[in-house]
Amino acid sequence: MVLCRDLSVAYGRGAGLVHALCGVSLELGEGEFVSLVGPSGCGKTTLLRALAGFVPLRTGSVEHPGAGSQVSIGLVLQDQSLFPWMTAMENAAFALEMQGVRREERTEAARGMLERFGLAGREDSYPHQLSAGMRQRVAVARAFLSRASLLLMDEPFGALDAITRQCLQQELLREWTAHRPTVLFVTHDVEEAILLGSRVLVMTSQPASIAAEFDVPFDRPRPLSLALSSGFVGMKREIYTLLGLTGPTQRAVGS
Repeated sequence: MVLCRDLSVAYGRGAGLVHALCGVSLELGEGEFVSLVGPSGCGKTTLLRALAGFVPLRTGSVEHPGAGSQVSIGLVLQDQSLFPWMTAMENAAFALEMQGVRREERTEAARGMLERFGLAGREDSYPHQLSAGMRQRVAVARAFLSRASLLLMDEPFGALDAITRQCLQQELLREWTAHRPTVLFVTHDVEEAILLGSRVLVMTSQPASIAAEFDVPFDRPRPLSLALSSGFVGMKREIYTLLGLTGPTQRAVGS
């Protein structure tokens, strides 16, 4: 689905030139769920924007072999990017509207998706009437309703409490299992990265590159109790070591 070769991105010019990404190469298979972790500010969001075509490349290329002339991309950013003049329902259904889906059909689909993401009863609320976590859930619902073949997700659950986050992780996996888009999921939470991903990519500090790749060997579905197993804790420890952290009991990489 995605083939990224020797990708480099830099901002500014002259003495103010900042190298955000340097020589990043990765592959995302069709229908694969890949997690991406790295130090705060290393360039994870820049990588997502580059893969979406929003950032000019200094070197390298992003290709979509086998995807035809176009690949449909859904992007969920940390700032949610909701339209402030639209309700939660209208925001969630926006992609369907752009695809020409009839009002009744897109309203029914959006209502069901918002309910699954814990927003029943808030369909008519505007973004300023929702908490940050609720707005992020609307953005995730919109991405799945778009039926994009590639979803680029930048910490979609970062603003949620632990219990809500765990519930929505499971809902996210149910939606992914049902429709199988290719997902690149950025998170600061190593445990979340392992629970969700089939692979975990670890980025270095800026200028960022891919330091390591871990195949996650655990069968799906993955219960939360898996995080207590010796194999899971061992993988967390390896990733923490690469990130320069001290131990597997520390939950978040950074904010």
